[in-house]
Amino acid sequence: MSAIKTPPPNKLFTFGLVSSWYSSNIGVLLLNKYLLTNYGFKYPIFLTMCHMSSCALLSYIAIAWLKMVPLQVIRSRVQLVKISALSLIFCASVVSGNVSLRYLPVSFNQAVGATTPFFTAVFAYVMTLKMETWLTYVTLVPVVTGVVIASGAISCHFNAL
Repeated sequence: MSAIKTPPPNKLFTFGLVSSWYSSNIGVLLLNKYLLTNYGFKYPIFLTMCHMSSCALLSYIAIAWLKMVPLQVIRSRVQLVKISALSLIFCASVVSGNVSLRYLPVSFNQAVGATTPFFTAVFAYVMTLKMETWLTYVTLVPVVTGVVIASGAISCHFNAL
């Protein structure tokens, strides 16, 4: 049996996808902040429902009509339970993020989000008792340090020598 070889991805297409993902994330975050604080929209859970409905519809279009990825079926009850749990946790995360935008500046919200890789590595170890490579932990140190400095937990004064 020979392995199926896929052609290498077009670099321009990949750059376009990453750029659109990055731009849309910034746009959604700033629009949410505007709606929840400046405009006075008081329904962050409804806003999350709109986001999730849009994601579901656009994902269906991308899968069923544009054939960007193959349609996958759920094969067991266990798989359905795991997918449902992940969906609920993700939804709660988005709701919490939208609610927090009413009370926190966008910069602090993003700084807290930047700590996600650190806590993911820590909780992965706690839950599985498997350590990542030492390089993973070393690369997380500047990220966490930057978040601490950016959030104002440590005052840094940079003076010209």
